[in-house]
Amino acid sequence: MTVSPRPPRPPRQRTLRGLRSRLNLLAGIALIPLALAGCTDNAKPSAAADGPITVSSTSDACKVSAAEAPSGNLTFSVKNDGDQVTEFYLLAEDGLRIVGEVENIGPGISRNLVVTAPAGKYVTACKPGMEGDGIRSGFTVKDSGTAIAVDTDLKRLTDTATAQYTAYVKDQTEQLLAGTKTFAAAFAAGDAAKARDLYAATRLHWERIEPVAESFGDLDPKLDLREADLQPGEAWTGWHRAEKDLFPPAGYTAMTAAERAKIAAQLVTDTEDLFTRTRTVELTADKLGNGAKELLDEVATGKVTGEEEAWSHTDLWDFQANVDGARIAFENLRPVLDQKQPELAKELETKFAALQTELSKYAKGDGFVYYDELTPDQVQKLATLVDSLGEPLSNLTAAVVL
Repeated sequence: MTVSPRPPRPPRQRTLRGLRSRLNLLAGIALIPLALAGCTDNAKPSAAADGPITVSSTSDACKVSAAEAPSGNLTFSVKNDGDQVTEFYLLAEDGLRIVGEVENIGPGISRNLVVTAPAGKYVTACKPGMEGDGIRSGFTVKDSGTAIAVDTDLKRLTDTATAQYTAYVKDQTEQLLAGTKTFAAAFAAGDAAKARDLYAATRLHWERIEPVAESFGDLDPKLDLREADLQPGEAWTGWHRAEKDLFPPAGYTAMTAAERAKIAAQLVTDTEDLFTRTRTVELTADKLGNGAKELLDEVATGKVTGEEEAWSHTDLWDFQANVDGARIAFENLRPVLDQKQPELAKELETKFAALQTELSKYAKGDGFVYYDELTPDQVQKLATLVDSLGEPLSNLTAAVVL
């Protein structure tokens, strides 16, 4: 997603500041597809026969032996034919939710990924060097006509959900770090046009996992503090410090080259710290449920009001990312919820879809319209749908844990 340069302007008046008073700040469907970097069309359009689906991962290709398979238990036999350590993922159609993964496959090594996959659209991805979003291609699972056995072991379902979300967090921080390094280099070099283009797209990865990132209380203010929240004498670093320089309001004095370099270096250092800490993060079902509600509350208290991105007005990018993260937490927990409260599962599915449908109306190219281009009625419609989803989502944690 790219953000085009805009002429400097003063921050818009926050007339909607009180709109979200009904939702608390501290509580955590199809989305707009992101571009699939390095896609390759190298799979045969035939269903997998008996035996594993073979995958060859190199530095510039991800060759999958079949583009489709019957529903049920699938085995991917992944061989690293390249010269870098690689990973292999089976992702849901959205390209975000991780269905299964194998990591740390060294050159010349083969490993198997076994998943139980119902009929639907998926994405396969090899990630040479274990960086970026990988080399991707579409994969279809067709209905085999044989019902997939339902695992009623709630602990196993819960363990699977937390493992999948943990993998998702690690993947997003990998992409955040890679994107931050590119952004910081452009910002430090004074290439404002490139940095503006990268700003919202890179922040997506932060916003999708915001509750996890915020759990590191010392890092969150370094990376994501808004100017309005600064305490007297507190140093201001991070994304929003760079935002103000890239999308300057009237009367703003631009940073010097040395100041930009310092902010850029600190941004990379703090993101590397976040990356390291998330390698060992321990998530539980209650953290997933609460995190989903927290993400929606982030939408309600910062994105819907237009206060998060005071100068860039790229709030809809953040809005989408928060919804992505909340939805994926719900979908990871859904097998548990289907066993315990299927009515709630269906209600959440319906209300996530309604919110996404409305949000998608404001898509523009590979991004969104700027938030200050929305009318009050359009903002109110989004706010109403956030409210409608927030109420049942607040019941998710209790439903899966108690």
